[in-house]
Amino acid sequence: MNFIAANQTLPVGLLTGSLCLYLAIALIKFLQKYWFTPLRIQREMNLQGIKGPSYKFMHGTNKETLKMIKEAKSKPMATLSHDLLPRLHPYIYSRLNSYGKCYLSWRGSRPELYITEPELVKELLIKSNDPSGDFLKFTSRDRENKKEDFFVKLFGDGLVTSQGEKWVKHRKLANYAFHGESLKSMTPAMIASVETMLERWKQFEGKEIEVFEEFRLLTSEVLSRTAFGSSYLEGEKIFDMLKKLSSLTSKNIFKTMLPHVISKFWRTADSIESDKLVKGIHDSIMEIVKKREEKVVQGEANSFGIDFLGLLLNSFHDPDKNNRLSVQDLVDECKTFYLAGQESINSALAWTVFLLAIHPEWQEKARKEIIEVFGNQNPHSEGIGKLKIVSN
Repeated sequence: MNFIAANQTLPVGLLTGSLCLYLAIALIKFLQKYWFTPLRIQREMNLQGIKGPSYKFMHGTNKETLKMIKEAKSKPMATLSHDLLPRLHPYIYSRLNSYGKCYLSWRGSRPELYITEPELVKELLIKSNDPSGDFLKFTSRDRENKKEDFFVKLFGDGLVTSQGEKWVKHRKLANYAFHGESLKSMTPAMIASVETMLERWKQFEGKEIEVFEEFRLLTSEVLSRTAFGSSYLEGEKIFDMLKKLSSLTSKNIFKTMLPHVISKFWRTADSIESDKLVKGIHDSIMEIVKKREEKVVQGEANSFGIDFLGLLLNSFHDPDKNNRLSVQDLVDECKTFYLAGQESINSALAWTVFLLAIHPEWQEKARKEIIEVFGNQNPHSEGIGKLKIVSN
């Protein structure tokens, strides 16, 4: 009887031992990722002369960074100045002064090397797109565990985030879409959109205008029509979802990410909302894609077109599988262009207007040059090349 009882308890003991072993391995992996590896990297970088704020368990330097951002935004701007680094990125400004032009920081357990030396930045950008380079292999491994990364959800694996041969292929598409001849054909649509905006501004004469929002509407319309051949409403729907996803990204960018095992079973409200937005953006882009494809299938158009979407579709349907884009590549490139295109143009326009406002003498110089080149005519591509003050 004693033998039988002992035999029956054997599976329980085996199960308990297995569970303890599993938990021990999980703990070792956890400590390896969130403690031992960060400390090793910090020590190795220090030996090479690259300093930075000390790593803190789990959150890295996130708490310190968020505190700096909160303090900077709590104070009004003392003067109107184009030196905005202390205001927009106080953590970078502070650490550059403390640790030099190259320093190590931490986003959770992930190390981030900040580099502000132009020649070194140039070298890294070149090497990051060399398929045979060690830099590419390292960053690719780092990206494997970023399914919950909001930045990845925002840009996917498009031109901004892709590397190596994939980046080269996608960069060629972008270059071809926006060479001189392609831009010339877009000029009338751009002028029409600007004229509509200026006509709307007449009703605000003598009043304040939120130019950043106005330029956001302008760039949304121009990009939708010139790059995707879609209506303003279709584009605005996508821009609105991207704006919300971008806000979630900014909100969570310095928050400590949950360990991968935990995030499988417990997700934050922002993570769930971001997934809904990603799906909504994907579906909206595919609607525009299918409309363009249907026009060709039904004989309403002879080709997919020469705008950005047309070039993507030509690559998507390329018979050579080595050059062919996948559905996800197609969507990611559209997302990248919608977001990066709008943000860069919108910010540049608002920034230019701001600088002209605080330097009225340059307003007069720019206005004089434009009148000399164009007179009372609308701008045209030939004349734009003659603008020296405005283009520089």
